[in-house]
Amino acid sequence: MQLEKRDGFTLLEIMVVVLIIGLLMTVLATNVFKRLGGAQADIARLQVSKLSQQLELYKLDNGTYPTAEQGLDALVREPTGEPRPRRYPEGGYVSSKDLLDPWQTQFKYERPGKNNARSFDLYSYGADGQPGGDGENAEIGNWEATTSN
Repeated sequence: MQLEKRDGFTLLEIMVVVLIIGLLMTVLATNVFKRLGGAQADIARLQVSKLSQQLELYKLDNGTYPTAEQGLDALVREPTGEPRPRRYPEGGYVSSKDLLDPWQTQFKYERPGKNNARSFDLYSYGADGQPGGDGENAEIGNWEATTSN
């Protein structure tokens, strides 16, 4: 009885190919995740800029910024406490999802601000959600440049 020769790959060859693909995916994923952190910080800067513009519009409509107690919620729902807004648009200024940074944490609002004593501070604590930090964990606020190229 003669055995037929079959064409195909051995288990060892398949394992080598899978190992090579795994190594390539590891290198690729590492580079993609590095870029993702930087992109999220850029998105947070853009969101700070957009919310700052909406707060300026709120002041233009109502004569003052929301108080620290009213907070950013005043951009979503008409405040019921004093000072009451004079001209509040139907539907508010932004949606509630606009108050979350890319790490799904609500932006911080202080009035008067520590960095902007005559207006407000609007900021995110960054990826770690804690004050301070470097890189993608650094605070992103309206007192810094809004774009980074």
